[in-house]
Amino acid sequence: MKPPRGTDIAIEAPHGSFGSYLTWPEGEVSAGVVLLQEIFGTNLHIRELADQWADAGFAVIVPDLFWRSAPGVQLGYDGADLDRARAMLAAFDLEAAIDDALACADHLRAHGARRVFTIGYCLGGKLAVAAATRPGLDGAVGYYGVGIEKLGIASDVKCPIMLHFGAEDPATPPEATAALGRQLPAGAELFCYEGAGHGFNNWRRPSHDAPAAQRAFARSLTFLRGIA
Repeated sequence: MKPPRGTDIAIEAPHGSFGSYLTWPEGEVSAGVVLLQEIFGTNLHIRELADQWADAGFAVIVPDLFWRSAPGVQLGYDGADLDRARAMLAAFDLEAAIDDALACADHLRAHGARRVFTIGYCLGGKLAVAAATRPGLDGAVGYYGVGIEKLGIASDVKCPIMLHFGAEDPATPPEATAALGRQLPAGAELFCYEGAGHGFNNWRRPSHDAPAAQRAFARSLTFLRGIA
């Protein structure tokens, strides 16, 4: 039985139980998305993004990536919230978060998704690439993940992947995206959007760039539907 749309659930995994936000499309589920958050927790914008992808026909689950240190945290974008987000990022365990993402992929498959993708934003964009180096995902999309080229893992990506960056993002300058492009496997797609900065897809921040966000969403949707 399909759960109500927009449900907070617990994922039981070998390394512990953690909260997640789950949202479903209106019709039958054939593909699922593990949506990976920014550094600000599973806040309103991340839940809105999950619902956007559900409207596009995917079952979507958003793991609470900070459950080990601050379960259920939902932060704003400046002041004390920004300071707290940066502190949580400094202590973030990327490998443990990959395990969380793959546990969520297993959950979606157990509930009818024949193919499962990951989509990540900022911190989640980096995590989407890292998770794609492990078996268990059918495709990955990342938005403005910072420092991916420094991890030395991009060549190990095992599934189709598409990445989006703002050309004016100081955290991912042209030399960084160029280096990443050289590391990715043949067939990987990487786009940079002129005039867009970091966080260009987040419509709750001043950094939002609607034309870039719309183009990136359209490309991502076409990409995922092509492999669903």
